[in-house]
Amino acid sequence: MLDVTRLQVLVAVARHGTVTAAAQALHYAQPSVSHHLARLEAETGSRLLQRVGRGVRLTEAGRMLADRAEEILGRLAAAEAELAAHTGLRSGRVRLAAFPSALGTFVPVAAAGFAAAHPGVDLRFTEAEPPAAVRLLRSGDADVALLFSHPGEATPDLDGLRREPLIDEPTYLVAPADWPGDRLADHRDRPWIGGCERCRSRLLSACAAEGFTPDIRFTTDDYVAVQALVAAGLGVTTLPALALAAHRDPRVRVTPLSGPGRRVWVAVLGEPPDPPGTTALLDHLRAAARSV
Repeated sequence: MLDVTRLQVLVAVARHGTVTAAAQALHYAQPSVSHHLARLEAETGSRLLQRVGRGVRLTEAGRMLADRAEEILGRLAAAEAELAAHTGLRSGRVRLAAFPSALGTFVPVAAAGFAAAHPGVDLRFTEAEPPAAVRLLRSGDADVALLFSHPGEATPDLDGLRREPLIDEPTYLVAPADWPGDRLADHRDRPWIGGCERCRSRLLSACAAEGFTPDIRFTTDDYVAVQALVAAGLGVTTLPALALAAHRDPRVRVTPLSGPGRRVWVAVLGEPPDPPGTTALLDHLRAAARSV
């Protein structure tokens, strides 16, 4: 039988890339991490790690075991949560992973409502873009995750996850106040500002549909910084409605773009029924999303 603690150590090394970083994340001494890894290799009879420079790289066997270990640890966390449900909502912990513009808009409303209704429950947030939020769900480090998707985007691996739509938000063209043009193509010769990798991909697709490739000069997923760059006349960009609701620079001009925008989802791992804390948080998130 594989030791759960050693599986946790392997997953930490896979995430952080070095034994030292894994030890810091787990609050273990470094020799303890090395010992657990050596024992795990002995238990499995497989070489799980290779040293590469100052870090380590998982072998094929190590990667396979680490992937399975994340699923196992997630299931164990879910089982613990279900057992804890017997205490009702007088105590316990619920963890939410959410992307920045959600944290800057409707999540605080949901959190305040949840805290008022269930003051004995420890509600915690982690900022995470959707791919990382999915990993946190699978590893048991989050109970609820907020995700988003763009039209035509390839669906990520959602095996074992349940998700439901919360918000369909339009996309806006964001330009300096004195730059005319309400279509992407009106700014084909302007410099552009790109966001996260998935948002840049969406921007490239949208511009291609209007017959040009944007000249992306700056890249940042900070929607405050993006608007400051636009306001300074350094480029034009697109932003979803939540980003503008979280922060709106008065020096920029925003114009809604036609066509479907971004869809926001809430996701949990496993089949119902959910633990009471998760169910309550979902209810508050739904209500807060309706107010956006």
